[in-house]
Amino acid sequence: MGQFLAILNVNIVNVATPTIEADLHSSGAGLQMIVAGYTIVYAVLLITGARVGDLFGYRNAFLSGLAVFTATTLAAGLAPSTGWLVAFRLLQGAGAALMMPQVLTLIQRNYQGAARGRAIGMWSLTISGGIVAGQALGGILLGFGAGWRIVFLVLAPIGALLLAAGFKVLPADEGGGRIGLDPWGLVTLSAAVLLFVVPLVLGRDLGWPLWGWVSMGLSVVMFGAFVRIERWVTKRGGRPLVDARVLRAPGMRPGLVILLFGPATWGAFLFTSALHLQGELHLSPLASGMMMVPCALAFGLVGLLWPRLPVQLQRPLVPFGYVVAAPAYLGLGLAAGGGLAYAIMSALIGAGLGVQVAVTNMATERVDGTYAADASGALLTVMQLGQVIGVATVGTLFITLSQGHGTLSAPLGASLAMAGLAVLAGLSSIFLVRSRVPSPT
Repeated sequence: MGQFLAILNVNIVNVATPTIEADLHSSGAGLQMIVAGYTIVYAVLLITGARVGDLFGYRNAFLSGLAVFTATTLAAGLAPSTGWLVAFRLLQGAGAALMMPQVLTLIQRNYQGAARGRAIGMWSLTISGGIVAGQALGGILLGFGAGWRIVFLVLAPIGALLLAAGFKVLPADEGGGRIGLDPWGLVTLSAAVLLFVVPLVLGRDLGWPLWGWVSMGLSVVMFGAFVRIERWVTKRGGRPLVDARVLRAPGMRPGLVILLFGPATWGAFLFTSALHLQGELHLSPLASGMMMVPCALAFGLVGLLWPRLPVQLQRPLVPFGYVVAAPAYLGLGLAAGGGLAYAIMSALIGAGLGVQVAVTNMATERVDGTYAADASGALLTVMQLGQVIGVATVGTLFITLSQGHGTLSAPLGASLAMAGLAVLAGLSSIFLVRSRVPSPT
């Protein structure tokens, strides 16, 4: 539920931006930071949040993150100006980054076998459900004319209830028993992610300025510096921020590649669909959110059913999922008029991408429990970067084609791009399926 709130918070704010602009007289840059600031801070601090859980206990880290998230959500609902709202949104992102890695880490450390697969299925269903619920709930709340503040204020008491419940039901733990925060690794990785994410999130609206391209180039340099620093820390007997043994685990590297391309298609799909449904087809935010329900249901259903399949079918299911998703993306472009055909294509996309639950499980099944936090932080960061890349690239293509072209060129062009990303994910999944299967225990 804590993760559901954090995901919900992204999409519910997107729906409220027009009323925020009218009430607070926000500038374009201010609105961008209200929406994007949360995502930027969240992406930058995910791996750090995972390590904090390792150091101070996953229960403590989760509850601390939830407390920060809840307090700043209430503060955002009471914000008197754009500047204060941006500041509270940045702090919300920090709270989410501290809270969310602990969910996957606790699953990895406390569940095994089929139970672990079911838990990861619920974890994935929560993510997809939060995305769709955010769009729908935002439309419902704003439809009552209560103003933009309600989208924050309605979440704060829920967070408070979860915080009270969490103190009672979450088991106490002492973390991973590892010491040290690896400050140099933390600084270089945070800088690398920040330099990469900021221009991708803001560049489209700013016309892709030169500083954005320079920033992304510098991010490559910083990622290289991070790798060298981690090797240096390891040689000196220290605790690197991301232990190399995690990346050497069978299935982890192909899993990371898949979880870059797969979420890229997901992020692009949600973004371009919202623009198309609310723009060209003139649907309300609520109706647009409802059109995504078949996708979310199919996504969750596949994730929940996957662990119940015979073991010999579970691994081949992954490439098959992307075989389903790629042509469904193409069909989405042909069904751009909406209606039943659009809903069917949406459901097929969700069913195909539902195998990402299996990808997460297979990528982490050979990671030692001691390094569960490292794996959680790496996976979540790559997934977030994938979504940002998908929105930036395919979203820009969609907007460009929609300006001065025929009404079908934008959805068709975006569909081709998303299908291509799905194919890349499917090809990468072959290496995951062929990785060594763990011995039965």
